Amino acid sequence: MQNHAINFIFQMGITTEYLHYATGGWKFGCLPGVITTKVGFTGGTTKNATYRNIGDHTETISLEYDPSKVSYGDLLKKFWSFHNPTVSHRTQYMSAIFYHNTKQKLEAEESKNEQQKKMVQPILTQIKKADMFYDAEDYHQKYQLRRYHEILDCLNLSNEELITSPVAARLNGYLGGYGSAKAFEEECEDLELPHKIRSLVSRKLQNKL
Repeated sequence: MQNHAINFIFQMGITTEYLHYATGGWKFGCLPGVITTKVGFTGGTTKNATYRNIGDHTETISLEYDPSKVSYGDLLKKFWSFHNPTVSHRTQYMSAIFYHNTKQKLEAEESKNEQQKKMVQPILTQIKKADMFYDAEDYHQKYQLRRYHEILDCLNLSNEELITSPVAARLNGYLGGYGSAKAFEEECEDLELPHKIRSLVSRKLQNKL
């Protein structure tokens, strides 16, 4: 799964925002300020898109984040660093940012222009208005976390809860190799993880060193 976008919601008493990108979902999961992640399909006209019937949609990641802890601009910088935007792909895998308002559009365009100054080849990333987002099938959600069955079993989350769980998003990022063992230990108390899960994840992260 791969992709991008942004919108505003109110949840848990704080103002949060959403961002949709075409890139691997686990790459963002343990970034500071990221609350939840999910993958799906957007940008096209095919109704009720699925992985087997994606039509003209693009694989996308939807991020919920706290703008008081991480800015849209900072996430855009991560987006550029996580992939090569000069490589041409068919629509399903193309590089794209989906915006929800004029402010997001302008900031995405400015970010793209700044990134282009650092590259010789032209950036092919499309910046498009956000539309209907279709969640991907369960087996695509939290793909990295699902590889570790013992940890997944200890979490005891339903497929629906895996999509909405901040803890699942964080663990998916760490287990995907995008966070350090030190960073994980520093936020363990905030995640309120049982000792067994904490030990299992720490061991996996140490083995990746």
